[in-house]
Amino acid sequence: MTSASDERAYSRYDQYGDNPMAPVGPIGLIALRGSEDFTSKVNFYLNKRRNEYQKEQIVNTYPGFFREDYTIPVENARFSSGEGKAVVKNTVRGHDLYLISDVMNCSCTYKMFGQDNRMSPDDHYQDLKRVILACSGKSRRINVIMPFLYESRQHKRNARESLDCAFALEELYDLGVANIITFDAHDERVANAIPLAGFESLPTAYQIIKEMYRQVPDLKFSNGKFMIISPDEGGIGRAMYYASILGVPLGTFYKRRDYTRIVDGKNPIIAHEFLGDSVQDMDILIVDDMISSGDSMIDIAKKMKDKGARNVYCAVTFGLFTEGIDNFNKAYEEGIINKVFATNLIYRRPELLEAPWFADVNLCKFVALLIDAINHDASLSSLINPTEKIKKLLKEKENIG
Repeated sequence: MTSASDERAYSRYDQYGDNPMAPVGPIGLIALRGSEDFTSKVNFYLNKRRNEYQKEQIVNTYPGFFREDYTIPVENARFSSGEGKAVVKNTVRGHDLYLISDVMNCSCTYKMFGQDNRMSPDDHYQDLKRVILACSGKSRRINVIMPFLYESRQHKRNARESLDCAFALEELYDLGVANIITFDAHDERVANAIPLAGFESLPTAYQIIKEMYRQVPDLKFSNGKFMIISPDEGGIGRAMYYASILGVPLGTFYKRRDYTRIVDGKNPIIAHEFLGDSVQDMDILIVDDMISSGDSMIDIAKKMKDKGARNVYCAVTFGLFTEGIDNFNKAYEEGIINKVFATNLIYRRPELLEAPWFADVNLCKFVALLIDAINHDASLSSLINPTEKIKKLLKEKENIG
């Protein structure tokens, strides 16, 4: 359900009466390869949302405002040499376009010299630029929704190394992209690379907490029974928000690394050291932006269980599971981890969705509301800041209890 604060944030009617606020243009949803399923669900919620408005007052004023299907088909063709091009199948003239790109979808393949080649984040990013080039000069505005920000883990320079994320943002801005929407960016300060462009990194705390209540009905967020854990010093801000809004204590780990050698582009972790109060008989929520291989998450969960924690939950925006899920299956069977909550913003392998310990957090409706708001240049304050909605949710659960 949409909260009252959401309704106020992007009401369809302005202060002068029943005149609808003018949209930037007809919405066009373009799904890049690997984002088709997610985009179709966003289209469903967007259509449902707009059918709630007073159609008769708006449909004649703004042609294209109501449509059964807001998607615009696009083909990212590949030549046998591996080169590519983008072909937009329908008109985009005058449209407010929203390009949805999942750069982490490893299930997409293409033929190159007769062999199947998996698409890497670089391939997805190149396809995104091709679609932008195909639409430039024709659409009213181009917005990019990239849930996992491309190269966001390469966001700062420690030695003679590239600054990939900042350069990619500058490149998109130079191509004419008006707004870049991402979720839980690894470091939001990368927005400094494009100070004149629209850049939003949206949190997923509300949707994750809501799903936790649904999956674990007897869950109690109370001081003395629950604790939030940050897996490292880099994610302390994210964990602090969870701890503050839920009113529970915070603990953190710091990573002891071996700075004498580099493995896979980084200094290997020697050990995780815990800083915090006793976790005896407490439920633990480990909060991070992503699970990559998952080794650190499982190591931290083991340490929490060794210190007497009752249940250990993990909450992340992106569940990559780059090394597969066997280690998590084993951790679940051994009672180390109870549940892992991750959003559906990126591709999840079929075996991951079927795992008994995995909980899929749906963000499709939220993205549809976001697109609806941006299309009218409305305030996004209540969507970006979930504090009011979380407080309302906690109060409802407290009253039910």
